[in-house]
Parts: sequence; structure tokens; C-alpha cells
Amino acid sequence: MGQSESYLEEEEVTLTQIQELYRRFASECPSGNLHLHEFKKIFGINSESTEEATAYMENLFRSFDANQDHTIDFMEYVAAVHLVLRGKLEDRLRWSFKVFDRDGNGCLDRKEVKHVVKIIYKIKSHGKVSGNLNMTPDETTDRIFELVDKNKDGQISLEEFMEGSQKDPWLMDQLSLDVKPCGWFLQQQKKAEKEELQRKNDKLSSKH
Repeated sequence: MGQSESYLEEEEVTLTQIQELYRRFASECPSGNLHLHEFKKIFGINSESTEEATAYMENLFRSFDANQDHTIDFMEYVAAVHLVLRGKLEDRLRWSFKVFDRDGNGCLDRKEVKHVVKIIYKIKSHGKVSGNLNMTPDETTDRIFELVDKNKDGQISLEEFMEGSQKDPWLMDQLSLDVKPCGWFLQQQKKAEKEELQRKNDKLSSKH
């Protein structure tokens, strides 16, 4: 991606910020099991959020739900936050594969890849993110398969995904979800904190 986005990738994730994410879990989810609507609330996703932002958070929730019970417990949450904010590139690529793999069968078909590509394109366009958006989602999906699907079986395995993304910078940009979930997390956290502060101020104002 362009240098204009690098500040998010280079921004240091402090222990305080990670602790704040844990605090928000405890605040929003005293039961210890986080449901999708609570997960969205932690990161400021509400009824006014864009459709693509909502879809992206739903994909994240599914990828973090390790035991597929439709809730995220605190240990799953801690593991997910650590992976996204501090994880190694290979681990984040494996996580990206899970985000793409909506049916969880261990392979990506064209429909799954196109679905995530479309979400990312919309997020980029709404956020005025610099990048190569000259290609359509269909064209991007076709090129991904052309470069990654080595045995031409119409499926992308985890091995093909990992190998292809690390060999080609363009593929890395597409398949790794920009390798900047850290930036996404920090942006959503700041947004949620701002909304929480506003609610507190409104509450204080109403008492006077």
C-alpha cells in the first residue's frame, strides 16, 4: 500500500491500548461470552455503520470464534487481539485465510474470495484509502486465482495462499487484508472511545 497508510502500520501498539481492549470486553460482556452484537459494540459498529464495515466485523468475529460456538470467550478474545496486534506475518496470513474461508472447508472458491475483495474495495473507497482500485472485484478475483491457484482446480488451498501471498507484493496486498488489521483495530477503538466519552458528557449535561 502507499506511504499514506504506513502511519497505521508503524504506530506502536502500547500495552495500555491492549489493556483497554480487554477492559472493553469486561465492560460489554460481564458474562464472559461475547456475542456478535457485543463484539460490534466494542469496536463502534452500530446501525449507522456502513454495510461493508458491518460485514467486515462479522467476518472477523467468525475468524476469532475458534470453537465455532457463535460466541467469543475471553481466552479467544485475548488470543485474537494478540494475533492481530502483535502476531507474526505468517500467523496473520493464516488468520486472513480464515476470514476468506467463510464455509470453513479449508479451501477458497471464487465466490468466497470475491465476497471479501468487494468488502475491502468498499471500505477503501468509503475511507478514501489510496491504493489500486482500478480493477473491478471480478478482475481482482480472476488475477488472484491466476497467480495463486497453481493446480488450476478452482480452489485455493492454505498452502497456495501462504506461498502466493509471500512471493508477490500485489498478492500480499490483496490476500493479507492489507496486513494492517492493527490499524483497523486502533481506528475502531478510538471511535468507540470517542462515542463512549460523548455518551458520558451527554449524561452529565442532562443532570444540570
